[in-house]
Formats: sequence, structure tokens, C-alpha cells
Amino acid sequence: MNMTTNATPKASSKSDAISDAESADALGKALDLVGLTSKQAASLLAKNGPNSMPDTFAHVLRNALLKFWAPVPWLLEASMVLQLVLHKYVEAGIIAALLVLNAALAFVQEGRAQATLNALKSRLALNASVLRDATWKIIPAAQLVVGDVVKLSLGEVVAADVHILDGSVELDQSMLTGESLPVEPGAGADTFSGALVRRGEASARVTATGTRTKFGQTAELVRTAHAVSSQQRAVLKIVRNLAFFNGGVILLMGIYALSHSMPWNEVIPLFLTAVLAAIPVGLPATFTLSSAIGARSLATLGVLPTRLSAVDEAGTIDVLCVDKTGTLTANQLSVASISPMNGFNEAQVLGIAALASSVGGEDSEDAAVRSAAAQKPSPDNPKLVVFTAFDPAKKTSEATATDAGGQALKIVKGAAATIFGLAGSDAGASAMAAKLEAQGFRLLGVAFGLPGSLRLIGMIALSDPPRADSASLISELTTLGVRTVMVTGDAPATAAIVATEVGLEGPTCPAGSIPASVKPENYSVFASIPPEGKFALVKAFQKSGHTVGMCGDGANDAPALRQAQIGIAVSTATDVAKSAAGVVLTEAGLGGIVAAIKTGRLIFQRILSYTLRSTTKKIAQLLFLAIGLLMTGQAVITPLLMVIVMITGDLFSMAYATDRVRPSGTPNSWDIGKITAAGAVLGMGFLVFSTSVLAVGKYKMRLDIDHLRTFCIIGVVYGSQAVTYAIRDRQHLWGLRPTKWLVMSTAADILFISLLANRGIEMSPLPLRVLGLELLAATVFYFALNFVKIPVFRSLKLT
Repeated sequence: MNMTTNATPKASSKSDAISDAESADALGKALDLVGLTSKQAASLLAKNGPNSMPDTFAHVLRNALLKFWAPVPWLLEASMVLQLVLHKYVEAGIIAALLVLNAALAFVQEGRAQATLNALKSRLALNASVLRDATWKIIPAAQLVVGDVVKLSLGEVVAADVHILDGSVELDQSMLTGESLPVEPGAGADTFSGALVRRGEASARVTATGTRTKFGQTAELVRTAHAVSSQQRAVLKIVRNLAFFNGGVILLMGIYALSHSMPWNEVIPLFLTAVLAAIPVGLPATFTLSSAIGARSLATLGVLPTRLSAVDEAGTIDVLCVDKTGTLTANQLSVASISPMNGFNEAQVLGIAALASSVGGEDSEDAAVRSAAAQKPSPDNPKLVVFTAFDPAKKTSEATATDAGGQALKIVKGAAATIFGLAGSDAGASAMAAKLEAQGFRLLGVAFGLPGSLRLIGMIALSDPPRADSASLISELTTLGVRTVMVTGDAPATAAIVATEVGLEGPTCPAGSIPASVKPENYSVFASIPPEGKFALVKAFQKSGHTVGMCGDGANDAPALRQAQIGIAVSTATDVAKSAAGVVLTEAGLGGIVAAIKTGRLIFQRILSYTLRSTTKKIAQLLFLAIGLLMTGQAVITPLLMVIVMITGDLFSMAYATDRVRPSGTPNSWDIGKITAAGAVLGMGFLVFSTSVLAVGKYKMRLDIDHLRTFCIIGVVYGSQAVTYAIRDRQHLWGLRPTKWLVMSTAADILFISLLANRGIEMSPLPLRVLGLELLAATVFYFALNFVKIPVFRSLKLT
């Protein structure tokens, strides 16, 4: 089946492809089956390059260095440089350790594009039988050139795009075009690299090689396909919002410091503390840790994430594009119906057809017939004498058998139209055949009788049936708020039948190019879609604001799997599809998709809790520095104390990644505006608490500046823990119990900072009685914040 393409790989232009095809036609007419000479082939190989995919290897060192080039690393790097300038080597070392930790966690979860291309290359045939110098030779497939005459034989993978010159073959192109049924191209037809020869033998002329093939275009789409994860966008927007806000506050603090003639040895530490207060240092690491925990949980359910970001992405998808073949269906032909004729019954038709079917091998049609016959045994079947395998030229297989009386009988099985020509058919049989073929069935006719007088005894309709769990899966996805659409390379009639059986209700998109403005609610089925069409469809859905999941199994699905926010490869998928996907289902069935979505929503809620806490803290801490400067004329928190807060608060609170949360009933989304607004409101509450602590320490207890700093930093740490527990559940405080890991991290945080404060380590000491009073105040603040959060989250619809 020849299909046009809408995407041209960067490695070649459209005009190049046309000129190659024209030159191939000219060569074919001139040379017929003589083939090329070695000299001609060498010249074309030098001109057009090898029949292979180009390497796009990215150096490991370069990838590692890129992990230090992002908003959060920039802030940490700037802080580290400032610490070194001030000769604060301990503080600089701590920040460097945080920087390396974040980079290491990011490095291990990336690098999937190269694996995808390698898998694509591995699908190409390693060798090819080619006619060179008037002699058939076996050469590496990479040395094929346009104009070569090659032989297509049973069991081989087609090594390049070719035009069939003579002979007839049956090809499995399901992993390239999405068509579930084999095709039988004869002389004059075209086929593509990567197709598998199931039957027959043919000679063909190479029309395209390397990146110019349909397979090469698929590889190029995979290489260029990229969807920025919602995690990445969320981190960038959070850092951007905090940077704008904190930059303004720092500027005002600088104006105040300069207008009051503060000495530079006080101004520089003040600025450094403000910068440190603005860095959400644990945010990327918490995202990674949460996703890693979710990945381990999914692995026990038969779902293997190939990149960590796919775990929480699964909770955000609102559209799922599913391939038909091997995804909604079993990708295995079976007998859908039997139409007996001329006095025969279904069991007899199947039994007789099974005698003209091969035992074993890779013939899916024969396997389906024999399987159905075993389930409907007929007691009076004739006895097989001789079986003649399928002949692509005749498009039939045959058998000689004997009946109970020993009389020789002939059986012929093949394409219905061919059998009609051998045995004849009446108007009723022809009408029935037309009806079944219009419904997308592959139709076999069976003729039986004396060698000179064959009769049509029935027709067998074959189809690729839906998986048993497909209908329930789609129903459950609907309850989860996910719109499901079928995207397949199969014919519209076949696709519509399967869609009806699995519960996909809605119109089928008309054939042709995918409209750029198409939306998932417009259609339920997209049929006859080539690989670049699936890719374009995913991009169109994304352009309309949807978060897209793509489920598939073949090389033809790889570009779309790579482009989607989350690609899902089923258990029977090719290596190409698995390496392009973000999630691979390691067990049969599609229940893993629902499991991935539910787990993704749990992970999203954990990350959302940490993000809310981080935003609340960063806004409050910087404003607290500004108010402290106004109230005391000095920095109430030193850079070292802020580094301690970063370690105890930001890193210990990564235990959020293990916390119990309530999964949402609808797809999640990163609405950074609402998150920032909630953080600002709750941050004002935290600021009131921190400012109250400062006021008590300065005006009530009349502490000197060193003890006041200790008093303030204790208030910040205790207050941060109150914020942690207040916002971990967006509902009432008596909701979900925290996990033991979160409780242990809180205890470690409080004990660590309390020990430093009581012993006077890197700060002025305070008695336990004072620390106890601050802890009590933080507890009161926790209950107050619980009453404030409910209307805030409800009004902003953050659940």
C-alpha cells in the first residue's frame, strides 16, 4: 500500500526524493533485471550515502554539564561564587554539594532519543540479496543504492523502499503503517523498508534508501519529536515568578541599605542571604524523588517508566490516543464468522479449510483457521493426503484428501475473489462477500470437490479482535476524565467496527491531511493515518491546550509516542516503540494505563504539596528579611544561618515524596498562577508569625542582635514545619495521617536546629525554655493556618 507523507527529513529535500525516484524509474526501464554494476553502485553510494540512519550521539560529558545550566543551578552557582568571594568556604562547599546532588539526579533520567534511534536502526535488515554485475550477491543492507535490483524472500525484512518488478509476496507492514492485515503487492506495487515477507518471492528495484525511506522519515520524526514535560515548565515558571518577586524586594532592600549608609561588609551578606532565601533548592530533587518512588510502585503493577518525568505526567493527561492494532486489538487474526454454502455447515467448512492450511510457521491466516477448526471439530472430515503451500502467484493453498470411500477430493483455499473464479458464485455469495469486505474483514473462500468440478462450500471472515479488557479500560478512562480517541493506519471501516465494539462512540475523521485546528472532541476515530499523521495529530491536540498520552506498539507509532507528553508502549510493542515511549506495559492487557494515571495523580499531589510549601516559604522569608532590616537596621538572618535553613528545611522536607495524599478525580494541571497566589496568601500568614517572633524577641525579651538572630531562625524553622503540615492536605487537618518518613524528617529537622541553638553551634545559645515557647507558638500558628487554607484552596480550586 503506497501512502504519501507530510514530513520530509532534514537529511534530504523533497526535490531530492523526486529526483531519486525518477532516476530509479529510468534505471529500472533501462536495466530491467540486469541490475547495477559495482562501479555504478559505488558512484551512487558516494553520492547519496549509506542505507542507514545517521548517528546523533550526544557526548556524555556535554549532557552532564548541561545539568548545571538551568534556573535553579544558576542561583546556586551565583550564591556559591559570592560565598567564595567572602571567603566563606564551608558555606560554599555546602552549596556545591547541593548543586551536584540536583545535577546527578537529573542526569540519570534523561537520554532516551538516542536509544530510540538505535532501536529503529536495529529493525533494518542486516543483509540483502542484490543483483550486481549480473550476479546475485549477499551484501550488507547499508550498501544498497537507488536502482539496485533485490530479491524479497520468505522471512526476510525489506531492506529499503522498493518497487516490485515481478513475482508476488505477502507482507506484514503492521509495524510501519498500522494495518493489521497483511498486504499482497504484486508487480508494479511499492513497499517499504522494515516490512516482513510472510509469503512468496519477488524481485524489486530500490527506490529510496537511508533517511529518504519511509522508515527513515519515521526515524527523523522520532529524533526531532520533543514535548517539554509539565514538570520542566512548572519549575521554570516557579523560579521565574520567585525571581521577579524576590528581585523587586532585594532591590528595595538595596535602596534602603544605601540610603542609610550601611557598610558594605553588612550589605553584601544581606544580599547573599536574600538570594539564598529565594532559591527553591529542593524543588528539582523532590520532583525526581517523588517520580522515582512512583516508578517503583508502578513496576510492581507491570508498568515500567522509561523516564521519571512520565510518572507524574500520567496524572495530567486529558486525552489518550490509542492505536488499534496491538493496543485495542490482540494483533492476531482470528475467525470472525463462517458463511457455509451448498449444504455444508460451519464445522465442515472449517475442517476442510484447515486441511489446506499450513501447520506451524508464521502464516497468521492458516493459524487462525486451524485454531477455529480445533474449537469446532467435524466428525466426517476427509483425510489429508497431500498439502500444497500457499502460492503467491495463484493466491491459493491447496490439498488433496480422500473421503470415507477412498475417493480423491481437492481443496482450494484463498482470497474470496480467486475462489469465486475457480468454483463460481451466485449473486447471494457475491453480495455477502461485498458486505463482509466493506466491514473491513479479510475474506477467504473455500472450494471443495472432485478435481474437475470444485464447488464453493463457504467463506471465512478473518479479523483482528479487540482485547477483552479494552471496553472496560475506555469506560474507566472516561470516569477519570480522560478522552480516548483511536488513531490507526487501518481502513476506516475496520477501525469503526473495532471502535463500536470497545465503546468509542463518535464520528470518524474524514480521510486526508489532519486539520491543524482539530480537537479531540471532534472525532473518536482517526483512520488511515500514516506515522507522520499520528505525529501531527498529537501536536495538533497539544496546540489546542491538551496534555496528550499516546498508546501504541509499532515503529509507525514511535514519532507520536515521542512527541506526546507521555507515550505508552504495550507489552507486544517493538523495541522502537518501547524506547520512544515514556511508559512500557510489561504485562498483557491495558490495565496498566489506568494504574499509571492513578499513580501519576498521587505523585502530582505530593509534588504540588512541596511546591506550595516552597512558594509559601520563599515569599515569606524574603519579606521577613526586609521587615527585619526595617525593624533592626541589620540582617536578622546571616548567610550561614540561611544555608542551615536550606539544609534542614528544603532537604528534610523531601520526605513529602512519601506522604499520603488524596488523588484527584480529574486530570491535574500545573496552574502556576494559582499556586503562586496560594503561596502568597499563606506566605502572608507565615510572615505574620515570623514578624511576631521578631517583635517579641526585640521588644519583649530585648535580645541583642546575635541572640535575636538565633531566636528568629528558630521561629522560621518551627514555622516552616507548621506550614508543612498545614498544607500537605488541601482539606481539614484531621484528614490523612502523615507517613512515618515525614514524621521522622520533621523530628530530625526540629532536633537538629534545636541542638545547634541550645549548644550555641554557629549561633548564639538559647535556653530550652525559650525554644519550647517558640515550638508552642508554632503549634498555635499551625492550627490558625489550617483554618485559613480551606477558603484559599477552595477559591483557587486547588485540590
